[in-house]
Amino acid sequence: MNDRIHNNTNATSNRYRDSYDDYEVMYDPDVAEAERSSKDAKFARPKPKKKADKYIVAELSNETDMSDGVFQTTYQPARFEKIWLRDSLTPFYDMDLVKDVLAIVKGGKEANVYRCLGGPAAPELVAAKVYRPRQFRNLSNDALYKEGREVLGGDGKVVKKSAHRVMRAMGKKTSFGVQVAHTSWLMYEFNTLKSLHASGAAVPEPIAVGENAILMGYIGNRHLAAPALHEVSLDISTARRLFDQVIHNIETMLAANWIHGDLSAYNILYWEGEITIIDFPQVTNAIGNSNARFILTRDVQRVCDYFTLQGLAINAQGLATHLWQRFQTRSENEVLADLSRTLAKYAKEDDE
Repeated sequence: MNDRIHNNTNATSNRYRDSYDDYEVMYDPDVAEAERSSKDAKFARPKPKKKADKYIVAELSNETDMSDGVFQTTYQPARFEKIWLRDSLTPFYDMDLVKDVLAIVKGGKEANVYRCLGGPAAPELVAAKVYRPRQFRNLSNDALYKEGREVLGGDGKVVKKSAHRVMRAMGKKTSFGVQVAHTSWLMYEFNTLKSLHASGAAVPEPIAVGENAILMGYIGNRHLAAPALHEVSLDISTARRLFDQVIHNIETMLAANWIHGDLSAYNILYWEGEITIIDFPQVTNAIGNSNARFILTRDVQRVCDYFTLQGLAINAQGLATHLWQRFQTRSENEVLADLSRTLAKYAKEDDE
């Protein structure tokens, strides 16, 4: 577990402020003058720590500037975007995973996605999903999705409930507590990609994760990113084939006890006749969340709404009910097998 989690939260305001707290000074003129002159607004960042897991990258460093001749980019970010883009991607650059940022391909309220030129240790093109500084993110109604989910640390492992300082900080929503919650959201997305990709689901290949970004396989070419399905009109035969693929992937998620949580034609990419499902921070525990059936039904309804417009006749409510009942009536052996695989996974991680 990240050593920072074990430290006394009484010193949070000075020692463990979110790396992005200072951006409030830049974006909010009401606090700018006071904060810029405050010594408390300045804090030392720890030196990067190397991680054994190939998926985990070093903690952020502020030593590399995107315009200093070390990490230059073809894409020209806005003034303040440059700061958090640099902080988020420098660890990937240092690990030879990213060589250049070519373009922004998707902007959102929670994260931006960039088309990047991969370094020697990565594919030719990679996608970097960079979360916005937390005051500009809006994970609305997050309690709906967090029920039944453990808190994950920066190493991707469960933060034990006996870590009272962490739980108390999250409950009080201190700066440190909010950062822990942010990390947990990001790690759930990354871990879900790892699990589903290994299961053969149509998701991007996860490459690496940093403190504020996920590096993954890129869908598209050097000049064009794969469009979302909502931007595409399909003929009947193609629509039927893709609809079957989407439902198969929903079943694959359910088999792993997960529900996407925000599935729609906006989060399904279409490229060269195939789909890729993206955006998993709101992934929902199908067993431990009392809202699981509602969330699954909503996902299915949104998917069906799109395919109905493409000419398919679908009973969305009936399909959602069928999927839920099929999930609920799995045999005891299937449930035990899932549990066994989960326990084995965590046991292996603990040994490592």
